[in-house]
Amino acid sequence: MFVVIFGGLISIFFLFKPLQFKEQKFTDVPLFELTSFTTYEIDKIGLITLMLGDNAIRYEDRYVVKNINYTDNSKKYIANMKSNNGIYKEDVVTLRGDVIYSREDGLTFETDQAVYDKKTSVATTDDVYVAVQNFNTINGSSLEYNNDLKKIESKNVIVKYQLKEKQ
Repeated sequence: MFVVIFGGLISIFFLFKPLQFKEQKFTDVPLFELTSFTTYEIDKIGLITLMLGDNAIRYEDRYVVKNINYTDNSKKYIANMKSNNGIYKEDVVTLRGDVIYSREDGLTFETDQAVYDKKTSVATTDDVYVAVQNFNTINGSSLEYNNDLKKIESKNVIVKYQLKEKQ
């Protein structure tokens, strides 16, 4: 009887292999998900930034947002940006899909993708865009707009400037 049991155990040891599990390493795991949310950044003076969206996934280093509506109130002029998708990472907002940038003094530009750096207050796009202020329009193939300096740099520009008439 002992020989039969010993023989069975030896055959199990040599014929059956234990299951091997693959070790997986997850490097980019979402921390949480938000729906229909509003985030506020506030300091001693008041509201600095406001971000709204339909859905956001928070990772360790960024937010990935659908239908983002981001407002920067930290500079002289309030700047608002809207797009279909956005990534907010380390004071940089990357926008994709139907981007609309507008500033409280009436300057607006529309493009398909843009990047806004909150620290430098610079919005850039390497895509075609249309900018409007009052009755003036600018069309171009790329744009770098400095909100602090009110300076626009662009390529392949077509400008329609409305002169004021004397009264």
